[in-house]
Order: sequence, then structure tokens, then C-alpha cells
Amino acid sequence: MRLTTDALLTRGRCAVALSGGSTPRSVYQLLAAPAFRGRVRWSDIQFFWGDERHVPPDHRDSNYRMAVEAMLSNVPVPPANVHRMRGEVPAELGAREYDGVIRECVEGMPVPRFDVIHLGLGTDGHTASLFPGTAAIEEQERVCVANWVTTLNAYRITMTLPILNAARAVVFIAAGAGKSTIVQRVLRESAELSPLPAQRVRPSDGELWWMLDQAAAGELT
Repeated sequence: MRLTTDALLTRGRCAVALSGGSTPRSVYQLLAAPAFRGRVRWSDIQFFWGDERHVPPDHRDSNYRMAVEAMLSNVPVPPANVHRMRGEVPAELGAREYDGVIRECVEGMPVPRFDVIHLGLGTDGHTASLFPGTAAIEEQERVCVANWVTTLNAYRITMTLPILNAARAVVFIAAGAGKSTIVQRVLRESAELSPLPAQRVRPSDGELWWMLDQAAAGELT
């Protein structure tokens, strides 16, 4: 909340990118709870997504659907402030459309600059839909691409490292003992030779936050 509040006080608006997954769901539900939702200027926040599965918006695997059910349908956000990735169209088309939406709606040149980007962390070190060994990791020009993930036999639409690293603040969220090994690896092991995607998220002029529960932080020393 502090990051969005600072953006609103400083610039009068705020651009936030949401992530998918079970842990972010809990965070979104908390923000939409009566104790918190009244503290947020929802009408001044623009919501985007860091990645999306190649599915329609009403599909159970949709990151958009999860965020709407957990938070956005329970707070006073104008529909015009919600910018979803179109996962129901061909992935390349959806990615190019979203690249344009971001550049139109979010200030910043040559790369649009989000105020806050929420990211999850996979046990393989992926974040957003930047999976190890996939082409999207090396993208330097576009801020959103279609990424073929062989291990999933599926396309994902994802933001790329240039826009993640241009953010004013990036917040990783991880919970549970199942994430403890990869958290330790990302935060404590060298990234010099073959960095994991999550290790390559390093805002050039912004803050990097990690929100961990005790179990996820269990292997840190």
C-alpha cells in the first residue's frame, strides 16, 4: 500500500501490474477486505497484468479472472482502469496489442515505467512467464511478447525484462516451504554464469522488494 500511496501523492496516478498464482490471490483478498479497501484511492490506479495464460478471461486458469474474483470485483475500480491481456486470441496478436496498450497508458520513454509490478516465483526460477531457456528472456525491444514454453507445451503472454527493470518498484511474493529452495537460490547464489529469470529482475532506478512468509524464507541464512 505504501508504494501505491507514494505514487498517488507524488504524481496523482499509479500504474500497477498484477501477477497470478495462489499467493498473490491471498494478498489481493486482503487488500479488498473492508479493513483495507477504504484506504486506497482505487479510482486513480490503472491495473495491468505481468503475464497471462493463453486462455479466455473466464477460464479457471486465467490470471485476469483470479484478480477480478479476489480483488477487483470487490473494490470501486472503474472498468476503464482495468487493462487485461487478451488470452483468447492468438498469442502473438495478444502480445502486440498489449505492448501497444502499455505504451499508450503508461508514461515513460523509451520504456514505460510502472509504479509497482507484482511478481511471483516458480520453483524453476521463472517469474511472470519468463521461463528458463525461453526466447522471451532475451527480448530487448518489446515490452510484451508471446513466449512459447516447451515444458508447458503452451504459449504465454508476458512482460519482458526491459519493462520489469524500468519499474519504480518490483515486489516478489512467495510463500510456503515449497518455495524455500528456489528463494535461497535466487537470493543467495551467484547469477554471473547462468542467471535464472528471477535473478535478472533488477530495477535500474527503482526498489526491489521480497515478501516472504517464514516457510519460504526457511533456507535463508
